[in-house]
Amino acid sequence: MERVNPVDTGSSGAPAEPVDSATAATAVPGDPVPPPVGGVLWSVAGDIRALLMLPAALTMQVAHPAIGAGVDAHSVFRTDPWGRGERSLRSVQLWIYGGEDAAREGRRLRKLHRDIQGTDAHGRRYHALTPAYYSWVHATGFPVYAHGLRLLARPLTEAQERQLYAEWLQVGRILGIHDRDMPQTIEEFWPYYRKVLAEELEATVVVRELLDPGQPVPAPDRGPLPLRLALRLLWPVLRRPFLRLRAFLTVGLMPPDAREAIGLEWTDAQDRTLRRLARVVRAVVPVLPERLRYLPLARKAREAARGAAR
Repeated sequence: MERVNPVDTGSSGAPAEPVDSATAATAVPGDPVPPPVGGVLWSVAGDIRALLMLPAALTMQVAHPAIGAGVDAHSVFRTDPWGRGERSLRSVQLWIYGGEDAAREGRRLRKLHRDIQGTDAHGRRYHALTPAYYSWVHATGFPVYAHGLRLLARPLTEAQERQLYAEWLQVGRILGIHDRDMPQTIEEFWPYYRKVLAEELEATVVVRELLDPGQPVPAPDRGPLPLRLALRLLWPVLRRPFLRLRAFLTVGLMPPDAREAIGLEWTDAQDRTLRRLARVVRAVVPVLPERLRYLPLARKAREAARGAAR
């Protein structure tokens, strides 16, 4: 069995309810369906700008001591960061663009996490499928999307933000999370979110590693062979600048209240630099051809949707 991916939907929890019985790879009648074609998530989740936002969500997830402990003990993010990232990104894309495969992916993830358990840094037992922990991993996506879009695209209207939240609830159902374990409205979400920030989050070991430009991350091993060979050769020079940029974008694209709750430093000068970079992204990405602007699964789903509409 594949080791757990920290972005896949979290890697920890505490003594928990039994795992759902619907973990088989086959379709199940009554499966939750993905968010709608043409919705907010359909437009933004497959856009390449989502790649810039995902590390902020991951860092908020592992800032929870239980989730951080599960990732620390069970993830391959240290030994296979590029493979883990590729698998995680594909998983996220399936939730939105996977059709019938979306619910199957949700069951696969629950099955993958059912044996993940241990003790966190405070001596508390955790289990990956504890609803409070599994739900927090899911919950981080909504505030990160809302904040990231303000910078990298355009602010959502109130109606769009409500639609985004409704669609994100549908993603939670795909992941096997019960409605009772997710705030059902935006009005319920923000007090829940602030409570987790105030009472749970901290700069865990995994948070510090993810933001440390001195970490011994191996050279990228994905992509065309010539590119891999070139990166392997240049990686001793490129590694530290790349990790500094990753840390900068991770902290900068995190909602400010989450950043403050975790205790991450962010200066006015850094904020000005991020906003200049965001202006470039807002100008360039919308004029890119679709094959460059959208990730592969999103691009194929968009092509299929256009074909079905003819």
